[in-house]
Amino acid sequence: MQDNDLGNYRKVYKKKELSKKEVPENPMELFQKWFYEVEEFGGNIEANACTIATVDKNEIPQNRVVLLKKYTWEGFIFYTNYNSNKGKSIENNPNVCLSFFWHNIERQIIIKGKAEKISENLSDGYFESRPDGSKLGAWASNQSEVVPSREFLDKRLASFEEKFKNKEITRPKNWGGYIIKPISIEFWQGRPNRMHDRIKYTLQKNYDWKIERLAP
Repeated sequence: MQDNDLGNYRKVYKKKELSKKEVPENPMELFQKWFYEVEEFGGNIEANACTIATVDKNEIPQNRVVLLKKYTWEGFIFYTNYNSNKGKSIENNPNVCLSFFWHNIERQIIIKGKAEKISENLSDGYFESRPDGSKLGAWASNQSEVVPSREFLDKRLASFEEKFKNKEITRPKNWGGYIIKPISIEFWQGRPNRMHDRIKYTLQKNYDWKIERLAP
């Protein structure tokens, strides 16, 4: 394999800035503001795409991209198969890290917190809103398990298409939502000369947020 030196990859960040004096007391307000600005700025096809890091039972971390489906004052919600690798890791260790990178506006957000399952009725409500194909996919895929072939998956999907033909497609009990309740949220804004703006919110015992600037 030919060596590929990426040392000359360079980008100058200069689109925005982030001042500690101007940020709100609650980080969820700033998250909402940034999320809307990313969509308005354009360039991100899926602004809700984010990376979630979990730690398995052997204390080995794993990252993967998921889609954020809702955020509230309480936290960040995504959906998955509870028996997947991420689901098993969360069951073993609920401490997770969620991160967004929006290259079009030179921003990232790093969220540390604890994940817990949302109520079944909330998972039911979201599942009902999904297209039928996605609903059937949740039944057909035993996420993260080894399968013999693509044909095996296609046959499983076909079997559930037949099973639910002309019937309501109910939510599998092993599929649903998690909410990540943050304990810290860091907002990163790219700046020239690698002197980036980093503002970190840390949740205190009285549920107020401590706001600090970090060195880039």
